[in-house]
Amino acid sequence: MAFPTFTLQLPNWVDTLLSDPQQCYPSEQSRMELAIALARRNVETGTGGPFGAAVFELESGRLVAPGINLVIPAGCSAAHAEIVALTLAQQQTGCYRLGMDGKRFELVSSTEPCAMCLGAIPWSGIVRLTCGARDEDARGIGFDEGAKPAQWILELERRGIEVVRDVCRSEATAVLRQYRDQGGEIYNGDAQRS
Repeated sequence: MAFPTFTLQLPNWVDTLLSDPQQCYPSEQSRMELAIALARRNVETGTGGPFGAAVFELESGRLVAPGINLVIPAGCSAAHAEIVALTLAQQQTGCYRLGMDGKRFELVSSTEPCAMCLGAIPWSGIVRLTCGARDEDARGIGFDEGAKPAQWILELERRGIEVVRDVCRSEATAVLRQYRDQGGEIYNGDAQRS
């Protein structure tokens, strides 16, 4: 029996949006603006859910890898924007754990992590997580974010991962609402009712 291969491929529009892959994003706001732009374009082109993320070198602001939600086009419930960005960053650096080369990395996500993405963060090697929309904003349009510890931020901080919240929150939340208003599929919404 031959099993299928699994490949995550970003849509072509990502290369167009990121025409200068060496561009640096010097502030947390500029980094978040990129994550939100990825989420917005994903919604506008119909290539996935309303979530964007990116991994940056913390000190320089250099983009290491973008990520968008690919759950529906990839047919994979694990293809969340944060997982895609972390996976591509690890492939880009050649390290299964970011920071093994002495550099410090930041994950910027248009929305706070769901339970699955939260579980991946401590092992990813990032030292900073920056979030736009909150968990309740994603739940507010019908997504099931899973069971997360009430003190998830403190848990990450105990592991040496700084958490910054609410960066461009209103802009990030607007993308979630845009997705809902356009009739975007809430692919895990029925998990809340089970």
